[in-house]
Amino acid sequence: MTTQELVQSILTHCGGRDNVTLATHCMTRLRIQLRDDSLLQSEALKQLDGVLGVVHDRPNHIEVVVGPGKSRQCAEVCAELGIPAGTGPALSTEQGWQANKAAVQAGQKDNRIKSMLKTFGEIFVPLIPGIIAAGLCSGLANLLAQVYPGYADNGFWNIVYNLLSLIYASFMTYLTAWAGYRAAERFGTTPILGGMLGMMTTMGNIDAIAKVVGLYNEEQPLEAILRAGRGGVLAVVIGVWVLAKVEKALHRRVPNNLDVMVTPLLTLVLCAIPYVFVIMPLTGIVSTGLCGVVEAICMSPHPLIRIVAGFISAALFLPMVAMGMHHGLVALYTVQLETIGFVTLYPALAMAGAGQVGAAIAIYLKAKKTGNRRLCSVIGGALPAGFLGVGEPLIYGVTLPMGKPFFTAGFGAAFGGAFVMAMEVASTTWGPSGLLAFPVMTAGPSGAVLSMISYGIGLGISYVMGFLITNAFVSREEVARA
Repeated sequence: MTTQELVQSILTHCGGRDNVTLATHCMTRLRIQLRDDSLLQSEALKQLDGVLGVVHDRPNHIEVVVGPGKSRQCAEVCAELGIPAGTGPALSTEQGWQANKAAVQAGQKDNRIKSMLKTFGEIFVPLIPGIIAAGLCSGLANLLAQVYPGYADNGFWNIVYNLLSLIYASFMTYLTAWAGYRAAERFGTTPILGGMLGMMTTMGNIDAIAKVVGLYNEEQPLEAILRAGRGGVLAVVIGVWVLAKVEKALHRRVPNNLDVMVTPLLTLVLCAIPYVFVIMPLTGIVSTGLCGVVEAICMSPHPLIRIVAGFISAALFLPMVAMGMHHGLVALYTVQLETIGFVTLYPALAMAGAGQVGAAIAIYLKAKKTGNRRLCSVIGGALPAGFLGVGEPLIYGVTLPMGKPFFTAGFGAAFGGAFVMAMEVASTTWGPSGLLAFPVMTAGPSGAVLSMISYGIGLGISYVMGFLITNAFVSREEVARA
């Protein structure tokens, strides 16, 4: 029997094509939503050649087991027959986490805010390897300076410290240029022009211009309306977006024989004026405001405010990831790193992955007792990555498909987030989490060593609370059915 014939037979025994409203698939099953459950011929369906089993455990819904690969082919035939796949993602612990992640993303609707946040993510994600390398070097330099205060008197350690600092400075000094180059690639304009606009942002000529027009504050340069670095990467992204519009308009109007010489020059000249006098001052106000709000909460002198902030932020981070809203945090991290030299929110959010690990261990133990070997295998393969801060296999392969553990993991992580925020742990970068993040958690006001110790305690709290809460609220029956 061909796949088309198999699907036609399945539909016939489900009451006909008109009785089927939705058809999706997981790794081994074709999942069908029925209009009238009484028309289902369950026993006859089980006898079909190619059907390995039938699950009919709730009204108007049936799962036909046809095997790996075959389920996808059957779903494709259903789609060709005009049967919709549904408005929501079909998640299952049976299918790989990559498939579940794709299903979640496919089911998400875009809007302007989400598209804008995603754009920031697309611009900065390619920069993350450099951000991580620079942040690790900064963290190690901070740790060296605290553990060995006399490093400058030792030739070897002096060189080590300066090499680490050099790598950090090589990225941070030119962060706006890297951001401008990437933004230009994202907006479809000439990358080097975007990089040049980004580089302008930090040049001393900006201060000279600000003094001429009376926008510079000699007594408090950081409070100047216009100064070198004002607006930072936020100004660069908006400025390059404008640059892309201008360059594309010029390409349409400048004769081809003059285009290569005239268009780049006019693009930069036309964009530099509004960029310096409008975009940089306005985005500077926004950047200062964002950093001020985050610092007021995350570094508040009142411990209770920090505890509540850490608890809420860690609890909400996993839902933000699932909805694709976490891209906007990249812009916030970058603004903080560029403005104050460290990131205050990231350490608390990093607890979310630890909560996942604790929840997964609780589910693993119950799966082992109930004989769900497949789920044990899935968790066993994903746990090592979870300990190292790679949370997607656990999120999309275990907790999110099961539903309840996704929230118990977040709730468990919230306790670790509260502790980490209370101890004012700050990081020199973002990206690494879990056990791999220790070297970057060195920027807290209490010093590198205490900051790393506090981060480790926060991880432990998240592991334990994620385990305990999941163990209490997720039953053996739920694990056995997963």
